[in-house]
Amino acid sequence: MTIRPFIPYSDRRLHVPAEPVQAITETVRMIWDDMIDTMDAMPGVGLAAPQIGILQRLAVVDASDKRGQAVRMANPEVLHASVQFRAHDEASPNLPGVFARIERPRAVTVRFLNDQGVLEERDFVGLWATSVQHQIDHLNGKLYVDHLSPLRRQMLVAKSAKLARR
Repeated sequence: MTIRPFIPYSDRRLHVPAEPVQAITETVRMIWDDMIDTMDAMPGVGLAAPQIGILQRLAVVDASDKRGQAVRMANPEVLHASVQFRAHDEASPNLPGVFARIERPRAVTVRFLNDQGVLEERDFVGLWATSVQHQIDHLNGKLYVDHLSPLRRQMLVAKSAKLARR
C-alpha cells in the first residue's frame, strides 16, 4: 500500500493538460493501485494522476457505499452529458480546507481504456458522474475552482493558503 503526496495548487503540473496513455502497462497498473490507496486514505471518491504529480491521463473513481468498487480509467472522455444538472460541494486535496458548490451534468457517458487495455463506454450517474467529470477536469489542467468567478476562486485559494500556514 503506497499513499502518494498531493502536489500544491500552485504547482504548474495541476494547470496543464496531462499526456495520453499509450498502453496499459504494469507501470500504469501500479500507478492506479497507488492512486486507489491514496484516494481511500483521503478519503475521497476520485483521484486523477496529476494530483499526485504524474502528468498522464489516468483517473480512478469509487463513489460506492462500500469501498473496493474503483473504476480505473486511462484517457477518459465524456461522449454524452445529460441536460439535467446536479449540484455538489466539491473539494480537492490540492487546495485543502475549502470547497465550493459546483453544478455539473447529472449523468455522463464516458469512453476510456480500462485496466485490461480495452476501450470501454460506461454510464455514470449522480456522485459517480460528478467525480468522473471532476477527474477529467484535472486531466485537462482544470480544478473545480476554475468553474467559479475569478473573485470567488481568488478568495478560496487565499483562504486555503491561509489555513495551510496555521
